[in-house]
Amino acid sequence: MEVEGPLAVVQLLETSLLCLVNYASLVCSNAARFRLAAGPKRKLLEMGLRRAQGPDGGLTASRYTHIGGFDLTSNVQAGFLFGIPVVGTMAHSYVTSFTSLEEVWPQVGPRGGKRRWLGRVCELLGAEPGRIHEGELAAFTSYAIAYPHNFLPVIDSYSVGRSGLLNFCTVALALCELGYRPVGVRLDSGDLCSQSVDVRRAFRRCSEQ
Repeated sequence: MEVEGPLAVVQLLETSLLCLVNYASLVCSNAARFRLAAGPKRKLLEMGLRRAQGPDGGLTASRYTHIGGFDLTSNVQAGFLFGIPVVGTMAHSYVTSFTSLEEVWPQVGPRGGKRRWLGRVCELLGAEPGRIHEGELAAFTSYAIAYPHNFLPVIDSYSVGRSGLLNFCTVALALCELGYRPVGVRLDSGDLCSQSVDVRRAFRRCSEQ
């Protein structure tokens, strides 16, 4: 881009123009790299609002990631203004707000049914049911009741291997029995590569049931 004009005027414009162009091209190019890596068939969701440079930065980032190849956004305002499909997962704060299965409402299924599913999953994956976080299981169950068609929880609020993955599989298998199909899981922290392999292995074992 070339800008011509009186020196004083174009120097005043320089910072604003560079900020607008560089930020847009940075976000769009990064999104395009993700699209190339993921291929044309996978859906990509951007969730960068809380990491952006202010509310307006988050809004423009949602727009530029969509231009760069992302399919979905968690930014509701971006969906309203730009027509980008809006999708989300559950928040860590939602997971940690539950402490026990008694908080699940409405109470669905027979008493002890959730623990029965948990026992089957732990046996299948060689885990100890006593080490899972019951509040996390309650959060997953409540979310699945509210959104059975869009069950995609975050599983690293406590421990992925000892709790989150087991709780997800417990609720996911129950949903499958009822005719629903869980979407997947979200990982935010830790060794994402190693955890992804462990999650895939657990999914394969559960799919045999």
